[in-house]
Amino acid sequence: MTNVTNTSLNAIEFPEPTMIPVNDVELEVFEAGKQNVGKPIVLCHGFPEHAFSWRYQIPALVKAGYHVIVPNQRGYGNSSCPTKVTEYDIEHLTGDLVALLNYYRYQDATFVGHDWGANVVWNLAILHPEKVNKVINLALPYQERGEKPWIEFMEEVFGEDFYFVHFNRQPGVADAILKENTYRFLRNLFRKNVPPAPPEPGMLMINLARADKPLGEPIMDDNELSVFVSAFESSGFTGSINWYRNLDRNWHLLADVKPMILQPTLMIYGDRDLIPKAQSLKGFVPNLDVVSLDCGHWIQQEKPKETNQAILKWLEQQNP
Repeated sequence: MTNVTNTSLNAIEFPEPTMIPVNDVELEVFEAGKQNVGKPIVLCHGFPEHAFSWRYQIPALVKAGYHVIVPNQRGYGNSSCPTKVTEYDIEHLTGDLVALLNYYRYQDATFVGHDWGANVVWNLAILHPEKVNKVINLALPYQERGEKPWIEFMEEVFGEDFYFVHFNRQPGVADAILKENTYRFLRNLFRKNVPPAPPEPGMLMINLARADKPLGEPIMDDNELSVFVSAFESSGFTGSINWYRNLDRNWHLLADVKPMILQPTLMIYGDRDLIPKAQSLKGFVPNLDVVSLDCGHWIQQEKPKETNQAILKWLEQQNP
C-alpha cells in the first residue's frame, strides 16, 4: 500500500496496482475491498488525471461495503498506450470496462466517472446497458450528439486555437509541449480557479504549460502532485490526448445509437466549474438526481468529504 499524507484528511493508504489484460491491452488497476464480493463499483478518471484522483473515495466506498475497482484507462499511467489513434475511440474505451468486469466475473457494476471518465461512463450505459446498474458522473453531463461532428462544430464556434480543435488539427504539437513541461502544466492546472474549458476560447493547455506563475489555490500538496507528474513524465500525453482525437469518429460511431440512459443516475456538478450544467439532461437520463457542490472542476479532489457524502447517501437510497 502507498501511504499519502494530506492535511485535510488523515493518511490514506492507496492500493498497489495490478496489471490486468483486457480487450487486447493491459490496464493498471488499483483494487480495494476484495472482501466485499458482489458489490463492485468502478471509478473512471478524467483528463489529464490518474486513478489516484479517486484516493479520497476509495476508503469511504470500501467501508460502505463496496468492491472498489479503479483502472488507469488506456493511455494513462502504466496502462497500455496503443500507437494507433483509432484505438482510443469510444468503442475501445467502453470495451475495456466491459472486459474488466468480465475479468472479475461480474455481470454488472455501478460506474462512476469524472470529466472524460464521465463521457466514457455515459456511453458505456448506452452501448452496454446490461453492464451498468447505476451511474454516478461528476462535472461532465451527457453530451448531446448534435447535427455536426463535435470537433467541426467547436472549430466553427470557438476557432482553431480552442484546445479540443488544436489537439486534432495539429497532432503532436501539444503532446510535445505538455511532455516538456509536465510539472509546470499539472501544477498550474490542478488549482481551484483554473477551468478545464475557458470562457474565451484559446490554447488553455499549452498556455498553462508555459505559465511561470500558478494562479489560484492548489487542490493537492506536492506529495500528491508528484504522483501525477511521475505518471505523465513516464507515459507522455499522446495516449490521453488521443481520446480527443476520436471525438468526430465517436460522433459517427454513435449515429444509430439511441441516446437514453435508463439506469438510476446521480449527476454531481461543481458550481464554480465553467463546464455548464445541462438544461436538458433529464430528457436523456429520466431516472436522474442532481447534486451541486461549491467547488470547481476537480470535484472529488476539491471537496472529498462532500463528494463522499453525496455518493454514499445516494447509493444508500438506491439500496435501502
